[in-house]
Amino acid sequence: MNRRVSAMARVTGVVAAALFTVAYASGTATAAAPVKEPASTPVNVVLVEGQTYSYVLNVKQANPGQMMLAERAVTDAGGVVVQSWPQIGVVVAHSTHVTFKADVMKLAKGNSVVSIGLTRGVPVIEGTPTGTGPTGNGAIGKGQLGAITAMSIGDDQILSVVPDPFESPYQWDMTMIRADQAHEITDGSPTVLVGVLDSGIDGDHVDLASQIDRADSVNCTIAGVPDTSPQGWYPTSSPHGTHVAGTIAAARNGIGMVGVAPAVKLASIKVVNDDGWIYPEYAICGFVWAGLHGVDVTNNSYYIDPFEYWCSDQPDQAAVKEAVRRAVDFSTAQGAVHAAAAGNSSTDLANKTIDAGSPDDWATPVVRTINNGCQDIPSELPGVVTVSSITQDSLLSAFSSRGLNVVDVAAPGQQIASTYPGGRWVYMSGTSMASPHVAGVLALMKSAHPNWTPAQMEKAIETQAIDLPCPATAIGGAACVGTTAKNSYYGEGIVNALAAVQP
Repeated sequence: MNRRVSAMARVTGVVAAALFTVAYASGTATAAAPVKEPASTPVNVVLVEGQTYSYVLNVKQANPGQMMLAERAVTDAGGVVVQSWPQIGVVVAHSTHVTFKADVMKLAKGNSVVSIGLTRGVPVIEGTPTGTGPTGNGAIGKGQLGAITAMSIGDDQILSVVPDPFESPYQWDMTMIRADQAHEITDGSPTVLVGVLDSGIDGDHVDLASQIDRADSVNCTIAGVPDTSPQGWYPTSSPHGTHVAGTIAAARNGIGMVGVAPAVKLASIKVVNDDGWIYPEYAICGFVWAGLHGVDVTNNSYYIDPFEYWCSDQPDQAAVKEAVRRAVDFSTAQGAVHAAAAGNSSTDLANKTIDAGSPDDWATPVVRTINNGCQDIPSELPGVVTVSSITQDSLLSAFSSRGLNVVDVAAPGQQIASTYPGGRWVYMSGTSMASPHVAGVLALMKSAHPNWTPAQMEKAIETQAIDLPCPATAIGGAACVGTTAKNSYYGEGIVNALAAVQP
């Protein structure tokens, strides 16, 4: 895919650093040694002295003393503390020094920093926000604007403009997941808040204007620092988040379409910048924000750049995975349950071998060997409901990734009618379109069962799913394996809105 790439290699005075090259201690013990797999291929970034790069640091324990020691190591190494997240023990830092990583690890007192990793394959394009520091709440401006040519959230296609109103017959997807039957019981509760981690939501769209919780919306794309200005969390160059939002909660107002949970509220949590990137510090900000602001459900129709698969046997990539995992776990502990797209690469996520598209912020990505310790994040992290895409004929979409014991449930994701910036409605396709159906069902479930925990909801969304057997022939790649009750294409089956709202 075409991406914006910095011309870092043309500058003299360069060094090579391993981007994300075995994993550090994360505090989680494993009961048995994993099956030995081929090591993943290291990816080296050529760092240029004087250009700004972004890093995440993970402290040993999330407490004020350790955070202070980590922040001091950053400044002593000539870096800038851009954002600190004491809730999860993560610091986002910028530096122009090619020795920054090594210097931080030498300077960190008391082994306070357990890992540090580059978050991008190129220098920072938005600059270092001014007025930030340990509290991370300084004055910030608007990021650099640019045209999106492709997004890692998938090759979603605008198929046609849809007239209104069209709850029937255009919304075949709602019938498939039994949302129309669920709506006879409830449209959901306005006390339930869904965080749409995406490219922003058009808050002026007639089907969405009444649905957005503006006070809890945020832009995280300026180096991972929260920006609550309304112009920040609106979409600027991508319609993706607006389309996702409509599937979840477009209003029942007699105009246009109706979402899966039309009475719940939406928070626009912008994690896709104006050039189409979803860098780790953006997603970390989004998940922590969701946890701090009472979000009940998050939707994640993307993978985190610049790697489609982040490998645990590469130290920088492992450090980023740990930071994102901490952010996801924090929001889960605060009560949020998460839905995420399985991806549009038609990959068997349970049997990974090659990744030919990463780092995707390079002009020419590396064809690299990967293993099952290389994961699509956040969708493959614990506590996240991973969603594959199916067609109107209840078949796996050819583009959809799959994987036994990786995909949890399936949902409609092909030719899905939903909201679009500028007061329009269009069809779009992708696992990006499947995941918000699950987020909407989780929102209905939370409305009907307000005391259920994220773990209870995750279990229920799987056990209530409508069984869907493997097709007779393979679709788009690896053959379907497993049983009718659980297989590599559909997980536990098609998500079931009606069951979600029943006692």
